[in-house]
Amino acid sequence: MDATRLMFKPGLMQGERILITGGGTGLGREMAEAFLSLGARVVICGRRGEVLKETAQALTERWGGDVMPIACDIRSAEAVAEMVEDAWASGGLTGLVNNAAGNFISRTEDLSAKGFEAVTSIVFRGSFYVTLEVGKRWIEAKQRGSVLSILATTVWRGSPFMTPSAMSKAGVNVMTQSLAVEWAHHGIRLNAIAPGPFPTPGAGDRLSPAVAGAEGGLNARGNPMGRVGEMHELCNLAVLLMGPGAEYINGQTIAIDGAAFLGGGQMRPELFTWGDEEWAAARQSIRAVNDKDRAQRTT
Repeated sequence: MDATRLMFKPGLMQGERILITGGGTGLGREMAEAFLSLGARVVICGRRGEVLKETAQALTERWGGDVMPIACDIRSAEAVAEMVEDAWASGGLTGLVNNAAGNFISRTEDLSAKGFEAVTSIVFRGSFYVTLEVGKRWIEAKQRGSVLSILATTVWRGSPFMTPSAMSKAGVNVMTQSLAVEWAHHGIRLNAIAPGPFPTPGAGDRLSPAVAGAEGGLNARGNPMGRVGEMHELCNLAVLLMGPGAEYINGQTIAIDGAAFLGGGQMRPELFTWGDEEWAAARQSIRAVNDKDRAQRTT
């Protein structure tokens, strides 16, 4: 993320301390850097402790400031309670970004219960667990707070071949709308961003694996603007929703996708033409990525 392309004044987020789930890599790391560069203190959590430490070190070496890494599997309510307690004991929180996610493409009829659980336990349950733990502490302390969830435009029309993710993110979208109303009188806001294609290694490898000579990775196919998103664009929107000055925005999910959703384009229309051979190759490619991630978590 090129901090010179953030559109906000330096020091805008002084006094903020924001927890970002899935903050060690991808969009989470990009937002962590944006908040840090504008003066916020940041807590990043994820399952890979070494990755979190490396990210914290890299960001503080570049920007200074305070980045606290906490290893946590948000699929566990008990682990989430411990993680939030650690974050609170070390300085409290003013904001939360629900960014952690799991997703992969699959024909729905090929999904196992384990595959379904792998996605829904992170996105649906994990986002709620963290939001609840943080929200309870804000309410008890009579403290204002802001929650931002990273969703997708699938919350409005679903997504073939990614049913567990679409279901889960739709649930988090409804959580955002429900709690925005229920907790508004406590001074707690909830909003969400629905990004289009912002390429990261994890998203590209699982959502658009190279199969049978096809190009892997998220790209600009079918986008009305003819390009993918740039990280500073997403970060500018995240700062707007999490920083001071826009406190009347509450309960909204904002698309940032170059009008792709309005244009009616599907992310991978060619998936409808795949047969058993292509899907088997996709599963093998995704399995290799997952095996690599598991190996990193255990080293």
